[in-house]
Amino acid sequence: MTEQATAQIGVTGLAVMGRNLARNLARNGFAVAVHNRSPERTRSLVAEHGDEGRFVPAESLADFVAALERPRAVIVMVKAGGPTDAVIDELVPLLDAGDIIVDCGNAHFADTRRREEALRKQGLHVVGTGVSGGEEGALRGPSIMPGGSAESYRKLGPIFEKIAAQVDGVPCCRHIGPDGAGHFVKMVHNGIEYADMQLIAEAYDLLRAGLGAEPAEIADIFREWNSGELESFLIEITADVLAHGDATGRAFVDVVLDQAEQKGTGRWTVQSALDLGIPITGIAEATFARSLSGHAGQREAARRAFPAAGATWRVDDRETFVEDVRRALLASKIVAYAQGFDQIRAGSREYDWDIDLGGTATIWRGGCIIRARFLDRIRQAYDDQPDLPTLLVAPWFADTVRDGVPSWRRVVAEAARAGVPAPAFSSSLSYFDALRADRLPAALIQGLRDNFGAHTYRRVDRDGSFHTLWATADRREVEA
Repeated sequence: MTEQATAQIGVTGLAVMGRNLARNLARNGFAVAVHNRSPERTRSLVAEHGDEGRFVPAESLADFVAALERPRAVIVMVKAGGPTDAVIDELVPLLDAGDIIVDCGNAHFADTRRREEALRKQGLHVVGTGVSGGEEGALRGPSIMPGGSAESYRKLGPIFEKIAAQVDGVPCCRHIGPDGAGHFVKMVHNGIEYADMQLIAEAYDLLRAGLGAEPAEIADIFREWNSGELESFLIEITADVLAHGDATGRAFVDVVLDQAEQKGTGRWTVQSALDLGIPITGIAEATFARSLSGHAGQREAARRAFPAAGATWRVDDRETFVEDVRRALLASKIVAYAQGFDQIRAGSREYDWDIDLGGTATIWRGGCIIRARFLDRIRQAYDDQPDLPTLLVAPWFADTVRDGVPSWRRVVAEAARAGVPAPAFSSSLSYFDALRADRLPAALIQGLRDNFGAHTYRRVDRDGSFHTLWATADRREVEA
């Protein structure tokens, strides 16, 4: 039997993320109850890291719950979906009204909303919490995105804000909003991460194809970029990965199979955007690019049917080309972040969450995977104008994109001519052009819809909805 009511917070599920989060809590002075379905993991955590703080180990879930001060706060760190439901079902009979279940896994926000609604009726709080930063972030300070009730945040806030990453003395944690808001924001964070990584990969591919450069040389280019407006965690580690050599003597990136995997959060982001009617073209293309990379059989068949031309692409002006790619990458990244924040705003309105967009940018400045220099500028843009129609029109972002457009167009055109796939660069540029167009061909689409399905249309010169009687001789227009 474990000690009674001595821990301020508990963690059940001690795989790497749960283990490191428990250690982070202990290192920051919190007494942490720890539990795992396999007791060996609990014992090994205490044996290996017991000197880092106060752990209260428990071999049964009942003892684990009994070790927690009231109101109890239980962090669940297990696989999303069915396993999370199973752990919650075991916990609920052991808890009392006012206790808090904190799901720190990558749950779908709709599951969190379902759980929160069901358990609220029993007097329990469910706090869906996005945690970004990977294994190191969980241990040394992640970005934390908790949803749930304001009451639950009064207990969790001081704990989470202390263990989160800190930037300029500000914790990378804040209450996002009710029920599924935290997991929704984490989902969009991961979608932006997909786009960011795809854009970086396309930039690398273009530099390698156009310059004929080796990965180590391109690593130096990324290091230089990381000293400017592109400064970010992902740019930094790109340089590290490209500079890394394999034991075979080849560049590490050349021995890795070119099939990018995914855990589903990118797909969720795209599916949610479709439901909300928000175009997140960069995130969608990045998600589809990962899917395409895994279709090895199709790719092999296409290579046989459409062999590459024998000529090798080489740019004439190295310095100009590198700068063009840099500017195109920056402009495309701005589009990805703009689309992500559009989706967060749409989700906030749809589900009545009242999410602070500037505050979201603030907590992404440290700890998380997409932390980047220009997140400070995003925060400022939304603080200055909370109803900003799109991040692209905020002064600094508008100037940066405007300056980058000629480079952006050259890069996309050169990629198309050379047969180098650049779907995220291309779709981001197309989105930009569509957003600023005086008139879109959507008018023709609506006309076609009316022709085959009597779906009606609106006119530019008067109010109302109309339908043309396409099957009649005179094709009269009538009000719908």
